[in-house]
Amino acid sequence: MNLTRTLKAVRLGIATGLVAALPAAAFAAEPLKVAFVYLGPRGDGGWTQQHDMGRIGLEKAMGDKIKTTFVENVPETADSERVFRQLASDGYKLIFATSFGYMEPLQKVSKLFPDVKFEHVNGFKTAKNIVVYEPRFEEGFYLIGTIAGQMTKSNTLGFIGSFPIPSVIRNIDSMTLGAQAVNPKVKSKAIWVNTWYDPGKERQAADTLIAQGADNVAQNTDSPASIQAAEEKGTYAFSIDADMSSFGKKAQLSGTTEDWTGYYIAETQKVLDGTWTGERHTRWGLKEGMVVMAPLNPAIPPEAVKVFEDKKAKLISGEIKPFAGPINDNTGKVLVAAGAEMDPKTFNSLKTYVAGIEGSVPQ
Repeated sequence: MNLTRTLKAVRLGIATGLVAALPAAAFAAEPLKVAFVYLGPRGDGGWTQQHDMGRIGLEKAMGDKIKTTFVENVPETADSERVFRQLASDGYKLIFATSFGYMEPLQKVSKLFPDVKFEHVNGFKTAKNIVVYEPRFEEGFYLIGTIAGQMTKSNTLGFIGSFPIPSVIRNIDSMTLGAQAVNPKVKSKAIWVNTWYDPGKERQAADTLIAQGADNVAQNTDSPASIQAAEEKGTYAFSIDADMSSFGKKAQLSGTTEDWTGYYIAETQKVLDGTWTGERHTRWGLKEGMVVMAPLNPAIPPEAVKVFEDKKAKLISGEIKPFAGPINDNTGKVLVAAGAEMDPKTFNSLKTYVAGIEGSVPQ
């Protein structure tokens, strides 16, 4: 009976225009539509998987305030421009672009949709509706170096690079500097595979580095192929983006991973609150919980663990900065003077190996 009266009242209100007088809170707000664009498959075991875990964490935290979607396997070509354009046309007001190569397509699309907020990983071009965000990867790789430098018997470290872009070059440099801080005899070798995800190429690179004497190999690619290679060859390896120890329980000593959840929650809340602004470049690291080290292998001696934990605490406090001088490049030229830190312009455009890395950066 009460339900009948209520329905009659609503019909009467619509007929007489009284419904317009109801408070706005009486109507459920539309959820904010948030989209994620991925370079690889969700289940790649590394980079894309970690971003998708962040998306899932965002959904759990925000509930019905938001609605998320994702598009996976989007190449860093004109195809990505089409994907961004479609998502914006479909009403997604916050779009996370999770790969460096989306930078130029994103610049184009952002101008067509000024009311859409875009966030881009690892880029360097912002706009009124574009924010750049990235982890302080160099902190994780510096810590990888401190372990590798103590565990190596050959004093040769290997590094599998994806593309020779500044953020990746910083990682091999930082790993080498971290290793040299505990073992000045260390040298590093790099092989560039020119892909983010190709298990075959990654495996071949790992096998080659191990054959060349590298008994600790780190990677800046997305699959666990190098961990598997080290497990089979009886050497050590380090993961990136996700804990890949299940692929090599003896081989993986640790790894640098990311937890994107906190950042995604913070930025989405800004949009909901109306406080989001563009023209920002945000870098989070160990201190903020975006960079997270994978568990240490029990095979690491206690004294080496102690050194690792000490370096980690000093990175968090700011006492250690991976690119504080003195640092020379591998030609002997001063890259950072003693008592100074690498200047932002050099840091963001780095194309140089530090001393101890063999060869030269590919052009």
